[in-house]
Amino acid sequence: MSGSRSEPGPGALLARGGHHLRALADRYPTAADSAFALVVLLSGVPHLLREPPKQPVLGWGLQIALLVPLIWRRRAPFAAFGVVAALALVQWLGGVLLSTGDVAVLIALYSVAAHSTLRRLLVSAGVVELGVAMATVQWAPRGHLLKVFVLLSGMTTAAAVIGLNMRTRRAYMASLEDRAARLEKERDQQAQIVAAQERARIARDVHDIVTHSLSVMVALTDGAAYTMPTAPEQAADAVSKASQIGRQAIAEMQRVLDVLRRDTSLSTGSRRPQPGLSQLDALLTEVRAAGLPVEFVTAGRPPAMASGAELAIYRLVQEALTNVRKHAPPGTRATVRLACTETHLEVEITDDGRRSADAPARQRRTGHGIAGMRERVAVYGGLMQAGPLPDGGWRVHARFGTSQPESTR
Repeated sequence: MSGSRSEPGPGALLARGGHHLRALADRYPTAADSAFALVVLLSGVPHLLREPPKQPVLGWGLQIALLVPLIWRRRAPFAAFGVVAALALVQWLGGVLLSTGDVAVLIALYSVAAHSTLRRLLVSAGVVELGVAMATVQWAPRGHLLKVFVLLSGMTTAAAVIGLNMRTRRAYMASLEDRAARLEKERDQQAQIVAAQERARIARDVHDIVTHSLSVMVALTDGAAYTMPTAPEQAADAVSKASQIGRQAIAEMQRVLDVLRRDTSLSTGSRRPQPGLSQLDALLTEVRAAGLPVEFVTAGRPPAMASGAELAIYRLVQEALTNVRKHAPPGTRATVRLACTETHLEVEITDDGRRSADAPARQRRTGHGIAGMRERVAVYGGLMQAGPLPDGGWRVHARFGTSQPESTR
């Protein structure tokens, strides 16, 4: 039935009420213990009215005095027990039998077990056992001394055990709360780590996109400026290609930076997938249009890989070719080789730029681009090498396993 809602049962209501009472007692311990002592005192009034003590003043006085220290049973449990034990000794010396007042001794012992140290509990339990023996000898009927002693000793043990169980339960709950707090803190730290990793990934993507696109656009515009006087049609075509590459770079950067937006109302359907192996041909076409001859050699059929691994390969080729245009001398040719098997995929980018006077500086070329490539490849379990070739030129080589799981983006 629509709109119907089940009502909580009596057990749930009692549990909820008990929880609220415990919360109030923990928040106001003195007031709660005072109310508890008053309840115990009132419960013993009918017994004293039915069987008044031989010494009424002493009896009523001890009845009240034995319960007053219970007001501080949680704030100072051992001191409260000491006062109750001293009053119980006065009761024994005066020969006044107060069954309700004697409950205060057990409550004080329970409080020591629940809120004090184990050493103080042992001392308190020993004092109570001594009082049990003295009370048994003075008030137990002849012939029932052992039964009374065992009964009172059992009550003493029960009070101590229940107090220990309560202390253990509180310690366990405190450990759970501490663990929950630590897990929450670790979760926040893990979220910060993931966010930092995502920012690093975005920074690498932005670096690759900007470096590649700007280098191609600069090459095209330089070519257009050079050919403008003699071949205006070719210059116009170069400018048109530069404009197209610029728009593509803007669109790709928008897709990359879109993860930083906090507006959850954005439609995810308008986001195109990140480039992969199938977009390598388009990338090489752009590079060729910028004036760098590139040969693309493939061996084997590209396997199905995680989209993140394909993006890493794409960015690797993009960054390597960008470095060729930036650092290699004019007339350099590049080759991109893609070798695929059932177990691994290898990608190699080489160029034939000959050694020149700045060759040592080129060999030390280990800036953020190569470091970013190496980190990106390592994320997907790959290995990458980059360095100069013996006869001149530069080589970037990476090897990936073909069973990489999908990366969490």
